[in-house]
Amino acid sequence: MPKIKEPTLLLNTDICKRNIRSMNNRVKQWGGYFRPHFKTHQSAQIGEWYKSEGVESITVSSFKMARYFALNGWNDITVALTATILNVDIINDLASKINLNILVEDNATIYALEAALDHPVGVFIKADTGYHRTGIDVSDLSVVKFVLNELKDKKKLIFIGFLTHAGNTYKCKKESEIIEITQNSLNKFLSLKAFLKDDFPLMQLSWGDTPSCSVFDNFYGVDEFRPGNFVFYDYMQSLIGSCMLTDIAVCLAAPVLAVHPVRNEMVMHAGAVHLSKDFVVLEDGTKSYGKAIRISNGKWDVDTVIGEVTSLSQEHGVISLKQNYYSDLNPGDVIGILPVHSCLTANLMKEFLTEDGNLISMME
Repeated sequence: MPKIKEPTLLLNTDICKRNIRSMNNRVKQWGGYFRPHFKTHQSAQIGEWYKSEGVESITVSSFKMARYFALNGWNDITVALTATILNVDIINDLASKINLNILVEDNATIYALEAALDHPVGVFIKADTGYHRTGIDVSDLSVVKFVLNELKDKKKLIFIGFLTHAGNTYKCKKESEIIEITQNSLNKFLSLKAFLKDDFPLMQLSWGDTPSCSVFDNFYGVDEFRPGNFVFYDYMQSLIGSCMLTDIAVCLAAPVLAVHPVRNEMVMHAGAVHLSKDFVVLEDGTKSYGKAIRISNGKWDVDTVIGEVTSLSQEHGVISLKQNYYSDLNPGDVIGILPVHSCLTANLMKEFLTEDGNLISMME
């Protein structure tokens, strides 16, 4: 393990592979198709670990990411970002080489893409089942029918079904809330099949989000699952009940810059450009940007908590220490931070250092 001198994102490969295997087995139990989201790791090498579990199809969050993974041997890719006419050139390029699925949610885009595409692509209609970020509200059946009528006679846009992201589960505080929200969203989603079964008997439902896929067990009627964050999990997921701290596969190693015993604080070299500014609010009202823990030789111990990251600037982070924890921490020491949002932290850091000292690169 090389000596860590600057913020470095550590990856425990055993935990990561265990998370992949566990989620794959969960999806098999539901009788569904596993199309994991790769936006969290964005790494061709980590992608190979999915292949070893039999995964053949993936989800990505941008057309740029689709191109990266297509160049690295993936031939069946869904871009889970609503497409517009601005994407037509890269859609044509990708669709000439791989099985590509895209998302739509309005008739004008459907009309424009159909006229501009050179190759057929699979199409999911983006459905809103309660998150209210984007997508067609599944309870607005008149709009659903309106969009389907625009799609039904298209030759280049091949309707597959509906895709949803139940992102409202991230607002939960405990496992029981995840289950309740998931059940409500799922009931809405399944109503589409009941409403459209006569006209579209082969219609598929694609579901994605890590909290629900981690704790909910009755997904009867859903055809495809696209969780992504589970590959690493993070501090937020542990707090809402998706995982245990021991399931978190990444930890940001951060050098200590200064210790301030009077304020019971420590300053580290790790800021918003490393961790992002996502935060969680703890039970005592503390706003935390990450949990500080001990690390040694690239390994971290979730049971040795140093404190909470309570403030971030660009390169600095302030840690509120547990009582008297500053006694054996000094400038030049290296501590670990369990990130609040591993997807954003990985995207900022762009590479991982494994426990055996190897660097794993990400998409540039």
